[in-house]
Amino acid sequence: MQSRPDSRRKTKPKGRHPDKALSAAFCRTVAVPGRYCDGNGLYLQVDPSGARRWVQRIVVRGRSCALGLGSFSLVSLAEAREQALDNRRIARAGGDPLAERRRAHGIPTFEEAAGQVLALHQAAWKDSSRTAQLWQATMREYAYPHLGAKGVDQVTTADVMAVLLPIWTRKHETARNVRQRIGRVMKWAIAQGYRNDNPAGEAITAALPKRPAPVQHMRALPHGEVSGAIAAVRASGAWVGMQLAFEFLVLTAARSGEVRRAAWDEIDLVSLTWTIPATRMKAMREHRVPLSSRAVEVLQEAKRLGGSAGGECAGLVFPSRRGNPIGDDKFSAFVRKLGIAAVPHGFRSSFRDWASERTNHPREVIEAALAHAVRNQTEAAYARSDLFERRRQLMDDWMRYLAPGNGQRGSATRATDSRET
Repeated sequence: MQSRPDSRRKTKPKGRHPDKALSAAFCRTVAVPGRYCDGNGLYLQVDPSGARRWVQRIVVRGRSCALGLGSFSLVSLAEAREQALDNRRIARAGGDPLAERRRAHGIPTFEEAAGQVLALHQAAWKDSSRTAQLWQATMREYAYPHLGAKGVDQVTTADVMAVLLPIWTRKHETARNVRQRIGRVMKWAIAQGYRNDNPAGEAITAALPKRPAPVQHMRALPHGEVSGAIAAVRASGAWVGMQLAFEFLVLTAARSGEVRRAAWDEIDLVSLTWTIPATRMKAMREHRVPLSSRAVEVLQEAKRLGGSAGGECAGLVFPSRRGNPIGDDKFSAFVRKLGIAAVPHGFRSSFRDWASERTNHPREVIEAALAHAVRNQTEAAYARSDLFERRRQLMDDWMRYLAPGNGQRGSATRATDSRET
């Protein structure tokens, strides 16, 4: 049996570090399985099968790792020493020798791949700049510290777990978004031929803690209090454009973003229709909104404010004082400061509850008014009409219910009766 000198044990010997402890002849003839130290963290790994390969133990950015330098049959002792020395120089300078090698072979790091995926998808996002900022912020904070420097082909399920576990229960929604974004990068890598699996896919589901995510409903007012909220807004002394935007949002049961970015070229005051383009709709489908007489009055007041000209975004119906779109946070803060116990989106729920509880309008008409997608595929195949004229009656009833001095109880009865006559 061939003996092994002290410098050739499985672990690095104590005392003075070995330097060029191996010889080419020894590397060719050694048959005893083990790991033999040469110096500079370089080891010859001999497997039970007799296969020999080079491994380097090295500290990269404070973390110990092992780099494979290739098979002994392809990489000579001299070449392995040269490569190990280069790796140490790169690591001492703060670099990552593994990332450098991947770049040389054309395989991007996870961070580089994520950048390409972001550029690929950004053009298709409705609010591209905001979504891109959120993507970048979450990836920088959570994913890149663990995965950024790794080759996209080297990311494992354990790596993804290390990213998600610390925030899975504490910031569950954020963790879900991070997982989805990592998954997109992995799917891109599969499509590019860099790997064959998605470590953020189904394999990780069983490993993550089960956490039933509670449904977070938007805060909404009972429908009987909505008229009072409109009155409070009118009496607030706030910027008139903000007041009008709020009332228009309630009257049309539209989403906040749809109202805040409404443009005059979407409004037809002849047919009394507001046509929201697909690019600004959640379901990515054009949506027509019938305008009640009070909604038209609100638009006429907005017209007198000069919202059709000037500002960064000329043509806005409800611009801010500076002519820009009203910010989502400012719109929500405006409602909150008035002591209204709801968020802007919550008034859609108020409308939905009123229509279901106090009128006889069919469910499909109510859902169409809210621009909700039909989830049942069979039903969706036959739902070719947007029920526009029936929705006009619904929105007129809602307007009458909200009219000041009408008495909510009486106006609710009239809304119900209008369907029976």
